[in-house]
Amino acid sequence: MNDSFDRYQCQMALPGFGTSSQELLNHAKVLIIGMGGLGCPAAQYLTSCGVGTIGIADDDIVSLSNLHRQILYTPDDIGLPKVEVAAKKLQSQNPSVSVIPYKQRVSSSNIMELISEYDLMIEGTDNFETKCLLNDACVLAGKPLVYGAIYQHEGQVSIWNVLQENGTYSPNYRDVFPNAEESQVPNCREGGVIPTLAGVVGCMQANEAIKYLTRSVDILAGKLWMINLISGKTQIIKLRNKATEITSLPQSVPDITFKEFREHQTDFEIIDVRAVSEHQNFNIGGKNIPLDELQNHFKELSDISLPIITYCQSGKRSSEAVHLIKKYFPEKEVFSLQGGLNAIHQ
Repeated sequence: MNDSFDRYQCQMALPGFGTSSQELLNHAKVLIIGMGGLGCPAAQYLTSCGVGTIGIADDDIVSLSNLHRQILYTPDDIGLPKVEVAAKKLQSQNPSVSVIPYKQRVSSSNIMELISEYDLMIEGTDNFETKCLLNDACVLAGKPLVYGAIYQHEGQVSIWNVLQENGTYSPNYRDVFPNAEESQVPNCREGGVIPTLAGVVGCMQANEAIKYLTRSVDILAGKLWMINLISGKTQIIKLRNKATEITSLPQSVPDITFKEFREHQTDFEIIDVRAVSEHQNFNIGGKNIPLDELQNHFKELSDISLPIITYCQSGKRSSEAVHLIKKYFPEKEVFSLQGGLNAIHQ
């Protein structure tokens, strides 16, 4: 046995695993996009099992509200970039693995280059825009993507766009969720999540990656695994064959940083798309038009001549607002406040 594989004896003892599967993991390159509740456990277990190269991409910093489910971080890490903290701890966990941090926001301008060097992608994002972008990039590049989603007590896992023996690819995200970019499901901060769910789903994503990389025949391609932590029930749904044609990447929502906002706010029409109660509790100015009422104000929006900045708590609802406004008014300049009001304290 290779001396460097001594730490992997227990997994190599599995029937059908052995040295050959460990060699496959050792030469594999996996990119994890989003080092939050899903990305943390996925990265920890892929590191521990000996995946040779692990890229981690995220532009966020550690905040206090992350700690209940992102257990790779501690209070001492608050205010520090997630990828820098994670890379240091993961590298310490297994020095034989190469951990590559990418402190950048994934967008349509950089995603194709970012995924080009990797065999498999894992997405741990909490917004539909990025999920769609990653899916489309992997479809165009012909690469697989391990999907994960959590909301309150429910989670989902699948692996999209896997090359089949007949030369076709398994279903992708848009095949299963064709109107995902129009969805208005709150993220963890806004809708809530039981912390253990993030660990369960993140570990399932890591497990699916290990299965794919070691050439297991029983992976979740063409299937959607679901769990409810209240009832303890799990189920697997068989998905329809691939039907959606993807020819180009969706354009990322144009955004503006809080610093840029403060310097040029008089040059914009500002719209808070949060609920009325949120606006009354705290706001940074502008009109309050809740996202679910936005379409009722299109006449008002059509009369606005200045560029528009939308904002919410995290940037999720404001990104959806930008999509909606641009759909009906493609000629208008519309921006989302990057990171939302949470960015004020960063």
